[in-house]
Amino acid sequence: MNVVILAAGMGKRMQSALPKVLHPLAGKPLLSHVIDTARTLSPSTLCVIYGHGGDMVPELLQAPDIAFARQEPQLGTGHAVMQALPHLNDDTQTLVLYGDVPLTTARSLRRLLDIADKNKLSILTVELDDPASYGRIVREQGRIVRIVEQKDATETERAIREVNTGILIAPTARLKQWLTTLSNDNAQGEYYLTDIVARAVADGVPVVSAQPDAVWETLGVNSKAQLAELERIHQHNIAGALLEQGVTLADPARIDVRGTLSCGRDVAIDINCIFEGKVELADNVTIGAHCVIKNARIANGAVIKPFCHIEDAIVGAESMIGPYARLRPGTELAEDVHIGNFVEVKNSQIAAHSKANHLTYVGDATVGSRVNIGAGTITCNYDGANKFRTVIEDDVFIGSDTQLVAPVRVGKGATLGAGTTLTMNAPEGKLTVSRARQTTIEGWKRPIKQNK
Repeated sequence: MNVVILAAGMGKRMQSALPKVLHPLAGKPLLSHVIDTARTLSPSTLCVIYGHGGDMVPELLQAPDIAFARQEPQLGTGHAVMQALPHLNDDTQTLVLYGDVPLTTARSLRRLLDIADKNKLSILTVELDDPASYGRIVREQGRIVRIVEQKDATETERAIREVNTGILIAPTARLKQWLTTLSNDNAQGEYYLTDIVARAVADGVPVVSAQPDAVWETLGVNSKAQLAELERIHQHNIAGALLEQGVTLADPARIDVRGTLSCGRDVAIDINCIFEGKVELADNVTIGAHCVIKNARIANGAVIKPFCHIEDAIVGAESMIGPYARLRPGTELAEDVHIGNFVEVKNSQIAAHSKANHLTYVGDATVGSRVNIGAGTITCNYDGANKFRTVIEDDVFIGSDTQLVAPVRVGKGATLGAGTTLTMNAPEGKLTVSRARQTTIEGWKRPIKQNK
């Protein structure tokens, strides 16, 4: 099967320099949603027609399985499909999709495929309460005979509620023949792809139709308002699927998934959480309110308290993170690790049962088991040009307000006194302290503000 995706439109109502089909829905371009759905059908040819925005579309979405054809100037949907003809195999069928209609499901497209064959023109139609601006499906004795656009329709035709979605499957050899006969003698001065319906009827080719599971599958994006509407529909669908899987959502209307979210059993997610990229939540994970989690793996029984940011990180089983913690890329936490409020961890590995509960930065560090890192501790990993590593071995206790100037190693079982600035290795099992001697200045008086 050939698949052609029309993605050349300007999208004036988007009020943006970005091509319409590149605006994001759930974290990825509208066109990417359509491409991903098309790929589930295993097409032999996948051709994207682009135009507005120059080469931005092929530059961003280039892939080995995609052929790109430029439509310049843009003279309508029929003209757009003409640009794909050199890429199409005549011996199979061609499915036409739209880059600004992102939510059509593979299930509905397979329903359309089921009624299609090399001797039929198959179109996806839908009934709307308000069909304004859509092409109407004109039937005679129940058979589809043509599609008439809103601007060219009579009053009787405008009353028809069954409309064309634009999505169709045609025998490729016939499609090529019909496209050569199109005319732009219409209100828009464009070559309408929908005119091939009348050509098919004239040639005695049956025109059949199928309907999607839901109207929202056929909705396109022409404005930021419509984009926001589809975003909420899509997120509602994702939330519904999570609920069906047994995930507890505090409010299904207040979760955003911008990628893939996989959940085990007895997962609970509080309000206003955002999941980006690929996120895996194992059994019994709890996610507090207002968390942003991107490309992360959270193991069994972990608790992520409110207002945490986690990116490209691994959180071990039974660990407790937050509130207000940040795990940056390269963070790997073993089981039962506690990362508390206003603690930042970057490119570090922290072994089991270790804790950094308050106001701490751990960067480019290897931390052993059962380590306690006191409040205000900083690994000084950057000298302005290069980054260096800190190694903290098992059973270390680090007092508050300590600075570890990398590269440095703290030996097993060592204790660092509060306020220490460590510039050399600390031996294992001993107390290391680096601080100025406390002094009281006799006779000193605090300055008094002078009145002017």
